[in-house]
Amino acid sequence: MSKRLNAKHKIDRRLGLNLWGRAKSPLNKREGGPGQHGQRRKKPSDFGIQLSAKQKLKGYYGNIGEKQFRRYYDEAVRRRGDTGENLIGLLECRLDAVVYRMKFASTVFAARQTVNHGHIKVNGKRVNIASYMVKEGDVIELRAAMKENVVVMEAIASGERDVPDYLDVDHKELKGTFVRVPAMADVPYPVSMEPNLVIEFYSR
Repeated sequence: MSKRLNAKHKIDRRLGLNLWGRAKSPLNKREGGPGQHGQRRKKPSDFGIQLSAKQKLKGYYGNIGEKQFRRYYDEAVRRRGDTGENLIGLLECRLDAVVYRMKFASTVFAARQTVNHGHIKVNGKRVNIASYMVKEGDVIELRAAMKENVVVMEAIASGERDVPDYLDVDHKELKGTFVRVPAMADVPYPVSMEPNLVIEFYSR
């Protein structure tokens, strides 16, 4: 088992939930925190609840670094409209998140690696920055060398999740269009996300 897989499973156990809704999550076999004896849980404070909501959202998108996540919050505050909705929209515009949603990778970690290794094109140009912000109308596709990749084919064939309707994907051509920035209600989270608590955490 790789360090990345270990870390991913530790996030599930630390938060006490199956964050990505995957059949392989250790939470399906054993509840409790990481470590031989798990962790004793006590009633969390308001700060603890807000912190947990932040860790859950950060973890879902591949454990984004704190500085980068804070920048997303600052940008969400700067934009007009509901700050929580803005935050979710920004996270869903990340290229690695879009690749994951299009089912070109089985996990968000694999999606980030696919982008970092230069296997993704945006509007015909190779992009290897996972945090690249996709815009409405952008066309995302896998490079020709990946179009018969076994791991990609397995991800597409997986029945664990569906492609949301704010993306238009052709799995035969292995390309898709980012149709629109989603509202939170459009995002198929397998667990409840609470961006309002994340906003409270940063606005203290």
